[in-house]
Amino acid sequence: MQFKNPEILYFLALLIIPILVHLFQLQKFVKTPFTNVAFLKKITQQNRKSSTIKKWLILATRLLLFLAILFAFSQPYISNKNINKKQHNFIYLDNSLSTNTKGEKGNLLQNTIQEIIEYTSEKDVYSLQTNSDFYSEITKSELKNILLNTKETSKKVDLSNVLLNFNTKKNNKTISLYKTILISDFQNTYKSEFTNVTPTFSFIKLKSTLKNNLSIDSVFTTNKNGLNFTLNIVVKNQGEQKKNIPLAIYNNTKLVNKLSSSFEKDSTKTIEVTIQSQEEFNGKIEIIFSDIFSFDNTFYFSIKNNQKTNILSIGNRSDFLPKIYTKNEFNFTHNFVKNINYNIIDKQQLIILNELENIPEILINKIIDFSNNGGNVIIIPAENSKKDTYNLLLNKLDLGKIISKKTDSLKITDINFSHPIFKNVFSKKITNFQYPFVKSYFAISSKNESKIISLENNIAFISEIKNEKNKVYWVASPLNKNSSNFTNSPLIVPVFYNIGKWSFQQSKLFYRIGLENKIDVETNLKKDNVLKITNHQNSFIPMQQKFKNKVSITTNDQPLKSGFYNIVKNVDTIQKLAYNYPKEESLLNFLDLNEIKKTNKNVTISNSVKNVFKEINKKNEVHSLWKWFLTLAIVSLFLEILILKFLKK
Repeated sequence: MQFKNPEILYFLALLIIPILVHLFQLQKFVKTPFTNVAFLKKITQQNRKSSTIKKWLILATRLLLFLAILFAFSQPYISNKNINKKQHNFIYLDNSLSTNTKGEKGNLLQNTIQEIIEYTSEKDVYSLQTNSDFYSEITKSELKNILLNTKETSKKVDLSNVLLNFNTKKNNKTISLYKTILISDFQNTYKSEFTNVTPTFSFIKLKSTLKNNLSIDSVFTTNKNGLNFTLNIVVKNQGEQKKNIPLAIYNNTKLVNKLSSSFEKDSTKTIEVTIQSQEEFNGKIEIIFSDIFSFDNTFYFSIKNNQKTNILSIGNRSDFLPKIYTKNEFNFTHNFVKNINYNIIDKQQLIILNELENIPEILINKIIDFSNNGGNVIIIPAENSKKDTYNLLLNKLDLGKIISKKTDSLKITDINFSHPIFKNVFSKKITNFQYPFVKSYFAISSKNESKIISLENNIAFISEIKNEKNKVYWVASPLNKNSSNFTNSPLIVPVFYNIGKWSFQQSKLFYRIGLENKIDVETNLKKDNVLKITNHQNSFIPMQQKFKNKVSITTNDQPLKSGFYNIVKNVDTIQKLAYNYPKEESLLNFLDLNEIKKTNKNVTISNSVKNVFKEINKKNEVHSLWKWFLTLAIVSLFLEILILKFLKK
């Protein structure tokens, strides 16, 4: 039992007053001798005894009366919490795309929102975390308004950040009574977020009634020629076998192909479709099928066939470069030093200084200007390179310097598999390949050097040196056949090809929402102008870096909805982009909460929002007892009246 006004209980000391009054009012009986009154002796004793009992009963009823009145004014109650403290409920509501599906009572997300509104208490305080926003210390009314405006979103939130945010708020000294409720379908693997959990959590797992999903995983193109190309559509089937599922392909709004396909149980299938080549193809693929998720039944992609990376090689003519930088993907040009067309340097995305013995000062200045405007450079020294001219270039680019030339036959042995250059190149680490070799190399000293391939003495053979505006790729040895046999190694293709591809971030077939995406746009912007990304529903200004002949755009948190988006300069559309939802949202892999409970006894698991909040409200119910004590006071007063009236001395 707890008290709302416990200070009233100090008045219990006043109960001594009726006791003292009672003691002072005790009568002393005087014996008076009479003759022949023996028959009165028994009556006298009975009167004395009954009078004493009556006085004690009156004292008891009065003490009970005062005691009941004092307890009534102190307002006692029974509850699991202090009546003066409001419980703070921390709620995480997962409103990701995967929760926008069919549940037992209708839409899973909207039904959850309605139950939270219905069964939360007006007396508590709330903090709400959704995938897009955090609302701290709000009332039930404010919680209701926020929830009614909560829709599904493609944004993801890291549960570790949610828990950290909640714990930060809990450390506030004014919050001593709280409850944490996590409401989600717990898609994918979050188990690591709950290891060594000590606070009490209530997990509410949202479950869909459907157990099958068909999704378009990705697309890619092959067999490009002047007339046609092959569109490869990767479809993922989760659940039972599905037969004769219709699939439609559109270019903008025009239907260009319609087919049907069957899918084996829990399988991934690639569907090949021949499409007529066009300068620009804005494709939309639709699967006509009702399953657990509808958002992944539509996929967008955009093909622009006239995009190529401009690459200029200056110096010796090498046979391997035009073989790597083919005409269908690159605009590759070669110039000797004596007949360089300096006017075309600014239009390039990658320049290769190929085995120059001496770098003219005018070329150094052009390279510095080119690099400062975001251009990438590959430097391949010659056997007899003049170190001073190279160091002048490297020094002006703030990239270090050549220390010395070493003449030593060494193998090229180490591959930095984690470097972005080799992303998706190797399915596993290679340890048994035939090592290429070099006969001499130039050792370089740089604070920003990132090794791509190294010699057996751990000196970088090919390294990336970058600053805020550019990247320079340093090759430590000449690549002619007299100095090295690296051009015969299969490594040369992915290294030089990916450097060329990454030198200009051309728009891809599609981008994923929520990931960091980088796109280079060939355009000139005035000082105060910016590029916008827009469609008929949304418009935003992405992060962008301006250079002389291009603008580098980075998107991350925006956009939030899949579809086609235009890169707009003033009112002109420069380029079209296709965005799709994260494919992880389509997976039917969910966390087994029972595994968490085995190692964390402080967690409770439920499938019902209603039951969890009813239990919280039940534990927090306040049962006031003052009415009972007031009733007891009235009863004690009534008893005293009866005693005084009917109990005779």
